[in-house]
Amino acid sequence: MALIPPSIPSLTTFSSLQVKLAASQVKGEHVPTDIPRHQLTTLIRSIINKQDEPQPFYVLDLGVLVSLMQKWNHCLPNVQPFFAVKCNPEPAFIAALATLGASFDCASKVEIEAILSHGVSPSRIVYANPCKGENHLRHAAGVGVNLATFDSIDELNKIKRCHPKCSLLLRIAVPNDTSSWRSFGTKFGALSKEVAPLLRHAHKLGLRVVGVSFHVGSKASESQVYRGAIAAARAAFDVADELKLPKMHVLDVGGGFKANPLFDEIAETLNDAIKEHFGDHQSESDLVVMAEPGRFFAETAFTMVANVMGKRVRGEKREYWITDGIYGSFNLPGFDKSCLTLSPLLLHTPNHHHHSVAIYSSTVFGPTCDSLDTVVADWKLPELKLNDYFVFHNMGAYTNSIGTNFNGFCISAIPTYLTFTSANN
Repeated sequence: MALIPPSIPSLTTFSSLQVKLAASQVKGEHVPTDIPRHQLTTLIRSIINKQDEPQPFYVLDLGVLVSLMQKWNHCLPNVQPFFAVKCNPEPAFIAALATLGASFDCASKVEIEAILSHGVSPSRIVYANPCKGENHLRHAAGVGVNLATFDSIDELNKIKRCHPKCSLLLRIAVPNDTSSWRSFGTKFGALSKEVAPLLRHAHKLGLRVVGVSFHVGSKASESQVYRGAIAAARAAFDVADELKLPKMHVLDVGGGFKANPLFDEIAETLNDAIKEHFGDHQSESDLVVMAEPGRFFAETAFTMVANVMGKRVRGEKREYWITDGIYGSFNLPGFDKSCLTLSPLLLHTPNHHHHSVAIYSSTVFGPTCDSLDTVVADWKLPELKLNDYFVFHNMGAYTNSIGTNFNGFCISAIPTYLTFTSANN
């Protein structure tokens, strides 16, 4: 039985043309010729001019995605990325990632089906939901997805019933993960005292545990949490050795990565900690290291554009209604403003010198009838008119994937346009 592919697809950086073709074939449209990254606004204006009526839309920059993969390969050359599909399931984005050599972290039958529909081998999928529905597990077994996580005895019993040939990763809790914006320890992960009983039970059932996984939480704010997590993973490997179980050889370092300056420090910490705690494995070239990045690849590759559909003036304050809100693309960004940046796109105002433009305290509401549907409040902005636009940057992480159709505003109807910019032009 194959426990994991003997050679996980390499992190080869494919040509720009291949990435463009993969994405455009999914979207059924031509990807624009390379444009300088600073001219993205010009492209946005051209899309607006072609619209029959004002509507929100995304722009997916494949050039940014290629740059991010190059960054990952440079900083973490021995860590295979399994993109967390829940972060952004946009088909063209998934197709481009697959072309770049990424693998995928799926959490459900639907996500598995979506990845397989792109011709991705099931060996490039990890079923990384520690608690899985039985019908989802049986589906994974039927399509050949043979690597999954667990963190409880009941989950092991379920896997024995539904997918007994599956190779397993023991998901452990991360010590001191409070530095992350949203920790996962309250919901997922075996405690250190539970590791031995879980490994014994898996062995008793005839299930093969091939490694350990962890997740430090969403948006890690310091690098040392990874060092502690890798030490805990090594301790779990040692428990398996002490119990004389089959040798484990897979280390899944989870997610929590952002495409920011901290990433370089996190990558250095990961490389050092893996060498420190798993040097004996690496010297024998028998340690497979994988990760589950989501936000790192998705966040900065997408820009979201929404038009002003309503406006109210109250003294020196300006209030705007736009065609998307917290029940759509801004479900998560509406509560977590740390990455949300916006710029006004004034289509109906003559050009002014910067010093002559009046600035007002402004609030931007979403389109629904819920008063909580507020995108930003008390931002200093120039005055916009009806059918001007707001351009929201860094809008690829947990935007289109967790929106709703509340009040009849359908997030699935928001189109995505493709481009390929170059930072060097």
